[in-house]
Amino acid sequence: MARDIPGQPASDTVAVTDAEFERLCAFLYRRSGLSYGETKRYFVERRLRDRMAATGARSFQAYFGKLATDPGEVERLINAFTVNETYFYREEHQFRCLTGSLLDRIVARKPAGSPIRIWAIPCATGEEPYSIAIWLLENWPKVDEWDIEIIGSDIDTRVLKAAEAGLYSTRALMRLPEVLVAKYFRRTPAGFLIDEALRGSVRFTRANVVDAAEMGRYRGFDVVFCRNLLIYFDEVSRRQAAENIYDSLEPGGYVCLGHTESMSRISSLFRVRRFPEAIVYQKPAAPDDD
Repeated sequence: MARDIPGQPASDTVAVTDAEFERLCAFLYRRSGLSYGETKRYFVERRLRDRMAATGARSFQAYFGKLATDPGEVERLINAFTVNETYFYREEHQFRCLTGSLLDRIVARKPAGSPIRIWAIPCATGEEPYSIAIWLLENWPKVDEWDIEIIGSDIDTRVLKAAEAGLYSTRALMRLPEVLVAKYFRRTPAGFLIDEALRGSVRFTRANVVDAAEMGRYRGFDVVFCRNLLIYFDEVSRRQAAENIYDSLEPGGYVCLGHTESMSRISSLFRVRRFPEAIVYQKPAAPDDD
């Protein structure tokens, strides 16, 4: 039950009942696919209280009423629950697979000069899509022969703004060779600013991977990087996300997951492809495609 003590912030005074906790978790699940249970109660309540304090809500009921009338607060609440820890050249072996195995197979199916579309979802603060752009420039000799489109998407609107700004800490660059840092970044008092031309080569958009209607706007991708996201979903949401990613791919397109994730345990829609550099998952180009 909520308690109000004059002069103290809501975040210090609100106790969330079991029913309210379950209601909030159900709301988050419907809106984002993120699944939380009792073991994550402290994590959930801490973020709820922060948002209540920020909005001045003195009770759960008041805050939940605000969610019903303020789409902006719904967005800010979901932002508070997203995990955005990443860095450049994370799981580099998949980038090696992209240029060593996947792209040759992709361009073999395409007319010369046609677009190659690559999607990073979630993209967090942009390290992954920018890593893809740098990796292609440095490691794919055919990069100038093709029209390459790279899109980064995330449900968290805060990180999308940071990605567009392209300003990074030393920690974010810890796996990137110094020669590439010097080549593609400019040191500023606030951090390392990515090259303007490179920043303009990646487009950032908001997308919720479990929302079929929203995902319907994204089609025709040759490669999707969806790494270390599905581990936060339950079985139902993982399956929905897999189906949405499948629909976003071109026939013959590939999806790369995080090293702890396996599409084989989620969906039978994809074919497992084992390459020297990595295991990835492919949307068949035809029903009998091997």
